Amino acid sequence: MTPGTLTRTTHARRRALAALTALLLPVAALIGLAGATPAHAAESATATYTKVSDWGTGFQGQWTVKNTGTTTLDGWTVEWDFPSGTTVGSAWDAQVSGSNGHYTAKNVNWNGTVAPGASVTFGFTGAGSGGSDMSGCKLNGGPCDGAQPGDTPPAAPGKPVAGDITDTSVRLTWTAATDDKGVKNYDIVRDGTRIATVEKLAYTDTGLTKGTDYSYTVVARDTADQTGPASAATTVRTTGGGGQPVDAVKLGYFTEWGVYDRNYHVKNLVTSGSASKLTHINYAFGNVQGGRCTIGDAYAATDKAYTADQSVDGVADTWDQPLRGNFNQLKKLKAKYPNIKLLWSFGGWTWSGGFPDAVKNPAAFADSCYQLVNDPRWAGLFDGIDLDWEYPNACGLTCDTSGPAAFAEMMRAMRAKFGKQLVTAAITADGSDGGKIDAADYGGGSQYADWYNVMTYDFFGAWDKTGPTAPHSPLTSYPGIPKQGFNTDAALQKLKAKGVPAKKLLIGIGFYGRGWTGVTQDAPGGTATGPAPGKYEAGIEDYKNLKTSCPSTGTVAGTAYARCGGNWWSYDTPATITGKMTYAKQQGLGGAFFWEFSGDTANGELMTAIDSGLR
Repeated sequence: MTPGTLTRTTHARRRALAALTALLLPVAALIGLAGATPAHAAESATATYTKVSDWGTGFQGQWTVKNTGTTTLDGWTVEWDFPSGTTVGSAWDAQVSGSNGHYTAKNVNWNGTVAPGASVTFGFTGAGSGGSDMSGCKLNGGPCDGAQPGDTPPAAPGKPVAGDITDTSVRLTWTAATDDKGVKNYDIVRDGTRIATVEKLAYTDTGLTKGTDYSYTVVARDTADQTGPASAATTVRTTGGGGQPVDAVKLGYFTEWGVYDRNYHVKNLVTSGSASKLTHINYAFGNVQGGRCTIGDAYAATDKAYTADQSVDGVADTWDQPLRGNFNQLKKLKAKYPNIKLLWSFGGWTWSGGFPDAVKNPAAFADSCYQLVNDPRWAGLFDGIDLDWEYPNACGLTCDTSGPAAFAEMMRAMRAKFGKQLVTAAITADGSDGGKIDAADYGGGSQYADWYNVMTYDFFGAWDKTGPTAPHSPLTSYPGIPKQGFNTDAALQKLKAKGVPAKKLLIGIGFYGRGWTGVTQDAPGGTATGPAPGKYEAGIEDYKNLKTSCPSTGTVAGTAYARCGGNWWSYDTPATITGKMTYAKQQGLGGAFFWEFSGDTANGELMTAIDSGLR
């Protein structure tokens, strides 16, 4: 491994079969709730629940069973669920039994026969605070609202409109959805999570954080508790928090192979909170073969089946749908977060060997990439292309002798073909005299690029087995740095001097650390015996693991470091990222990017630091 490179290692492929999971559907009081029903119950009766009274530690509930058919109902059984901590006590006019929150009520001998149009009631006392949160209602094994098999789900409501925005709240309104049997209520979804269910066409969300972006959609429920498609999303920024954000790019790489050993999927972008803070995603990687852009791992990209609980929108893939895998999940993500732009990144450390052949005919190469990125099978998914050539007219995994003009010619051809779609490139951060930045015409290529992802990490690492130990992503130079020009500021200043506008430069952040073993010195500059153990590869480890296994004890050149026993690591933390974002704003850069999502914590604390730091 040479300094200034980015290691990307694929892992073993594993296939999985999709399975359906059930949704738990909460319903408010005073509303008849639904489950699944046999035909005789669906057409003849309904059951409606009401919380009659509430005294804080308990409540009184009442059920009404109504015969809506034309023949006599002979016997009835009502089933329902209460949340944990809510229990049924004494009951009247029914035999009630149950445990673990699930209850069953059967008629007694004097009220089991119900004439057409007639109704009977039974009641009970309960303990706990969940008396309104009844769910899973069944009447004689079927839906409590009399819904019939074949009922169609409701249509999507209108896109929510935000108003009355404050530091901590926003009022949302929307136009009604339509349904063959009628719409009962609406789920309010914030940043991919349902936060409320309401009957009206308006909702006020409170308890928000000032100066923060939130994404909202609305989903309709019909009288059978079927949900339809989500509305178009609305992004809202609460007031306060220092005003409107800088128009900055906040981009992360999503690795195609991360769905295997790393078990990191598109849904994790939602559950971590990262999706609401992003502006762009680079999907890594497509390959470059035979002078063309080609798909990398087709199974992960388009065929892997997702179960409902793994899926962004809670809907499982079917065996016969035309598009599955990461691409389908990314389509669902963009539906929830329409502000996110997606680029397909080609090359990378492992697959850059195809670029020298491809750039012999830049126009044909660009055409092949355009056709693949905009393939009808996933039309509209990608907003552009990212070229990750490591490295033009220099050495990476292999050495290239295409000449200094090859990179700029490639970018020119890509811009001519992709037009108004995004065209970007990940480029070297080797700012040394006569180094990789000097080897190619990055200044000339920048006129065709929307921006460059400058890989300002992996300056130093355990490919130098004996050290000296050094931070792999130094922001600036420092006394004792192993090689001059191997730091973020040197790279960015050199690129600006070559004519690349500051707004077209993104600072790079690694969501991982580089480490050595056999180290006895706490401070940088110590000797070592080789790479420190890592979960997937020696000498490299995710931030989410290092933050607890080897907490930082100091900083050098804007990057954290730590020695734990004989192992020495350097990595970025939320605090050092904040410092780098401050630098990015001071330098007038276009924003920041990072490699890659799965290295972050489950709650996305590094992504949050980038987002907050660029405001």
